[in-house]
Amino acid sequence: MPNVLPRLAACLVALLLCAAVAVPADPASPQKAEMAGYLLVPHEKVDAKYNGGFSMYVAAWPLLKNYPGEEFQSGLFGTWMFAQHDGPKPEKAYSDIEGGLGWWRDTRFATETPKFIMGGVALNFVEWANGPGAGKGRDWNKPNGKYAVAQLSPWVLWPPDGLNVKQGTNGELFGYGYLPLPLTASKKTTAGKDAPTGDQSWTLFLNTGNFKGPVAFFVPHFWSKPTLERTDLAGKFLDARPSDPNKAIQMETQHVPAFIAKDAKGDTYARIAPTQFPGKPGADAPLIHRVTAYNRAALWDGVKAWFAGGKEVSGTIDPKTAAVHTFKGGGGATWQIYPPNTARDKKAPVAWNTFATPAALDEHTYGYKWGDAVTRGDALVTLPEYYKLEKDKKDKERWVVVSAKDVPADTGLAKAEFPRTRAAKPQPYITPDDSSWKKPGPAAGPFEAKLGDGSTVTYYWYRFADQPALLNADLTEAERDALQKRVELLHKTWTKDREYLPPPARGALAHLDPAVLVTPPKGLEIGYVPVVTRQGIKE
Repeated sequence: MPNVLPRLAACLVALLLCAAVAVPADPASPQKAEMAGYLLVPHEKVDAKYNGGFSMYVAAWPLLKNYPGEEFQSGLFGTWMFAQHDGPKPEKAYSDIEGGLGWWRDTRFATETPKFIMGGVALNFVEWANGPGAGKGRDWNKPNGKYAVAQLSPWVLWPPDGLNVKQGTNGELFGYGYLPLPLTASKKTTAGKDAPTGDQSWTLFLNTGNFKGPVAFFVPHFWSKPTLERTDLAGKFLDARPSDPNKAIQMETQHVPAFIAKDAKGDTYARIAPTQFPGKPGADAPLIHRVTAYNRAALWDGVKAWFAGGKEVSGTIDPKTAAVHTFKGGGGATWQIYPPNTARDKKAPVAWNTFATPAALDEHTYGYKWGDAVTRGDALVTLPEYYKLEKDKKDKERWVVVSAKDVPADTGLAKAEFPRTRAAKPQPYITPDDSSWKKPGPAAGPFEAKLGDGSTVTYYWYRFADQPALLNADLTEAERDALQKRVELLHKTWTKDREYLPPPARGALAHLDPAVLVTPPKGLEIGYVPVVTRQGIKE
């Protein structure tokens, strides 16, 4: 029998060589990247006398088509409210209110729909406060702002993961603002030390489709506590100072998922996760509306006189006490696409102005005119997904829009995926089992509410002055009793069926998640508030 093994081996080698020629090499794996930056909104200044707080209406919508997981972080349009100073601002003393709608890396029960946080920042971020029971970090052994916000409304639950907006919100306007209320008296000492605390309780007011009115406030002690160590800053923060009416308005995005890849020629392309903005066919979609600054007559003067025995105040803000900022169009974008750990000077910008033109839709409303490169839907437009890195006339690199068909297949970008991602079982928020939660403790509960984000909150009804935030606010029992009486006046008079902030002149209002709206138990309608003690996925 002849030896066939060499012949078979030769044929096998030939077949392998043919296969190597016939089958193309695997495309390069795209590199993970991100898109981040600011959208800048210029607006006209108002007189400095309008230093008694602000309100605004901002669009609420799902920025990304699919929630991509905890790396994603972005605010929607918002602002930063700083203290106003008579002279130079104190150096190295950052402190403000800068919350708003968005998604954050520590959001545990996120969906495509944004949530709202309060975002108060104590001196240089030593603490921050996002709402009742929510602050810097999640470790209750380091409260760091978790006791900084007191619940005021008897009709709204505040989950520690953020205040929920109704699922399916698609560009409706969310109205909110902060005005100071004289709920507590100013003090010459703080925590027994020779450092003053002011009398301003900056209070969050909402104007939504299913709730209007005050919800919660920053306790003055939150702002003054850092001055125990920095006595030179006593009286310089929002517990004692008015607000600067001329604030920046921007949209801050820290991470939108993306991929970058090169083709065989060495050209670089990128693909971003499907990113959406409000945009109705044949109609303008407002993004920011009626940014308003108030003077002290808006609420402060009348409420202070009322608490001293004077005339009752309805809580409805007189537009005559306000100045509305105007828009003239213009604005910029600093969005960039880049791989992780890219040096700042190596990040190339997105050619934003090739598909979006900022515009004043009217003198009090700001939005974008969308170009042909976006994909239009019923309520939202989707930004271009594909970009190519090119140089402009000044030899500077930038990402320009390209169509999907013009992206070489060997980049592998067409196969990149941006799936919806959520932790299978997020860790619950659980409040501590200590004296401020148990002594004197709640008056009723526990109760539960199933939220639109899939989580369940457990809450109790506390006498207003006995809620944990106020037991940790450097208030004596007499001071808390005086505060209780003032809030009972508010609960009797400032009902949920009236206007507070001046209403919008255009657009539909966004709604809160209906599950966060509650009714006090019988006998607890006045002077009691719901406080969330746990949030998690129910077994």
